[in-house]
Amino acid sequence: MVCYGLGIRRLALAASAPIFRASDSRKLQCAPKSSNLPNRSNPQSLCCGGVFDWDRAIVRFDELTALSERPDFWNDPAKAQKFMRERNKLESGMNSILTIERELRDSTELAEMAEAEGDAALVDEAQATLVKTQERAAKAELEALLSGEADGNDAYVEFNSGAGGTESQDWTEMLLRMYLRWAGARGFKADLLEEQGGDTAGIKSATILVQGENAYGWLKTEAGVHRLVRISPYDSNARRHTSFASVWVYPKIDDSIDIEINEKDVRTDTYRSSGAGGQHVNKTDSAVRLTHMPTGIVVACQAERSQHKNRAAAWDMLRARMYEAELQKREAAAQQLQDSKTEIGWGRQIRSYVLQPYQMVKDLRTGVETSDTAGVLDGDLDQFMAASLAARVSGAGEAKVEDIE
Repeated sequence: MVCYGLGIRRLALAASAPIFRASDSRKLQCAPKSSNLPNRSNPQSLCCGGVFDWDRAIVRFDELTALSERPDFWNDPAKAQKFMRERNKLESGMNSILTIERELRDSTELAEMAEAEGDAALVDEAQATLVKTQERAAKAELEALLSGEADGNDAYVEFNSGAGGTESQDWTEMLLRMYLRWAGARGFKADLLEEQGGDTAGIKSATILVQGENAYGWLKTEAGVHRLVRISPYDSNARRHTSFASVWVYPKIDDSIDIEINEKDVRTDTYRSSGAGGQHVNKTDSAVRLTHMPTGIVVACQAERSQHKNRAAAWDMLRARMYEAELQKREAAAQQLQDSKTEIGWGRQIRSYVLQPYQMVKDLRTGVETSDTAGVLDGDLDQFMAASLAARVSGAGEAKVEDIE
């Protein structure tokens, strides 16, 4: 029975480690209880100041709750929605902590009781619950780390094929599908704003808008060049080919962020939308391309039938690109990443996907790898995003990881 007790204690410590990290360096006083949240299981046990500042969060939550109860709250719908989004995020974070606390306490008490009675099956059940609590705590810690200036925003994701013709264009379409699947699995909404078809198969470029909580915070870790190694379905000799495609991510900015763009610096081109055809597509110049001449930034939108709507969406995309450029100027690491955009090829990749002669996906920044290539290409990217995000926020920087052949 000693072995059971030792295993339970280790799991309990592992599950609580992300939560109690702040208490390693300083004692924290818990905030008064909020009338809008359930009572905490033990007011002395948790004050996540280092990862989730409970004191500030509960005060801000009460402020937003009182604000939302005012009769004039919805007079400005845009501002009201912004406040409600902030309130819901705080409520979700605090409820997550409360749930972890409760599960940790209940499972530990259950294990101790089962151990005293010699019930091995019940000990195993408590141990399995603690494993799930540990996973939940690790996820909550990562979500609490998404506190960057634009992490909570929606995100534009831009795909571009590298050299290699049809091979790279087909790989670009595979990446587009992978991120659409990832967004769908998370409950995010993803809209295709622009797509340029490939010469034979695949796509040359595409832009999507991913809408959801912390969409940019998660997706920003995916920016870079992605490398694919496989037996080409387009090679009659069945030779192995290496293909490259780039993924770049920009936050969608709201009206509260002031980005000034001189219209005289922007060239507007209209052209016929590409696509499967139909009553309207390919018959009118409804697609819009904007070129910011001082910076060379180009955006395009052809999602709508109306040129007016496409023009408005393209301006939103351009403002987002300009905002991202400003963020990159403030961060030396991001500036270095921006410089790497000049070439989509060998030596620039952040991740390699090898399908033949063996199967392996490996992130070259963190060393995280998996042989479940089908799962990754179907949108299972959380382990890569989590590792990259953790490395960024810890200040560890990018590791030197050897690529796979």
